[in-house]
Amino acid sequence: MSPMHLFASFLLRLQETAADQQAAPLSPSAGNSSAIVEMIHNSGPIALGVLVLLALGSVFSWAIIFSKWSGFRRAQTQSQRFVRAFRKSNRLSEIATVAEQFKPSPLVSVFAEINDEYQRQTGGRGLPRNPLALERAAQTASSEALTRLESRLTWLATIAAIAPFVGLFGTVMGIIDAFHGLGTQGAATLRAVAPGISEALITTAAGLVVAIPAVIGYNQFTARLREFGSRMDDFGRELLSAIENAAMAQPPAAPPVEERRVRQY
Repeated sequence: MSPMHLFASFLLRLQETAADQQAAPLSPSAGNSSAIVEMIHNSGPIALGVLVLLALGSVFSWAIIFSKWSGFRRAQTQSQRFVRAFRKSNRLSEIATVAEQFKPSPLVSVFAEINDEYQRQTGGRGLPRNPLALERAAQTASSEALTRLESRLTWLATIAAIAPFVGLFGTVMGIIDAFHGLGTQGAATLRAVAPGISEALITTAAGLVVAIPAVIGYNQFTARLREFGSRMDDFGRELLSAIENAAMAQPPAAPPVEERRVRQY
């Protein structure tokens, strides 16, 4: 073989090696991260604005989720402890003195409203003169407690509803940018449509990433609210029954001294 053939074969081998190195795939994690970073870097101002808006919505929704999860957990734990203390005690006055220790529980509000109404009617002794007023007090306390528990949950529902549409807006603008690139380039090449398609894909994915946790959190917290509502209704009926039973078990009050003396004569 002549020296020219050897040199030509050597150059061909170098070209094949360089092509293999360029075509060698990256690791999955490095490829995915670099692709996402590149898509964000190639996004236009509208897509970046959409991504910033979705990021703010995601941070806000996760803050609500963690706050509500912690608050509901405390409320459930204190409710269980308050019910155990209530069932062990035989007097409303004893429960009233320790009720503040279980304050995160919504059952404390129901107990306080019923106890206050009972004290106004009877002074803490005997059957209530107006049992319907006690039931209305229990319903009012339950409604107010549920209102406090469900605060800021509407924000989760709002974020879950609008996040996909915000991402869809970025998708539409990305498609418009892609068609605009086709018009300016004059040919259907990948270089012309790639920036617009990348904007469309990244904003669509971001909208779903923001909406899915918000939907799950809202549904879970709504179910927990229904459980708290049922527990407050059951506790209100249990408290009213306990008041009636305690009043019926009390001995009748002794007549005054003057009345006993008159009866003796």
